[in-house]
Amino acid sequence: MNVEQMLGQSGILTLLGMGVVFSFLIIMIVCMYALHAVLHALKLDKDSPSASTSAPAASSAASAPAADQKAVVAAIAAALKAKGDLQ
Repeated sequence: MNVEQMLGQSGILTLLGMGVVFSFLIIMIVCMYALHAVLHALKLDKDSPSASTSAPAASSAASAPAADQKAVVAAIAAALKAKGDLQ
């Protein structure tokens, strides 16, 4: 087998491999669109009710007093000083 034949076979193998990967990606994209359509049709793409119950907890954290924020800043400063970065 000479060099020209080996280069020809390697070119064919490269194109075949790239074609397999490309076709797999196309099939995966089509399956993802189909899954999206099915989930949307069955109305399974909405948030669950348990996720909406955690929303008040997040809103109460946003309205935390400034003293808690100062405590967090103080803890960060103490950690940096203990590490030696803050002088």
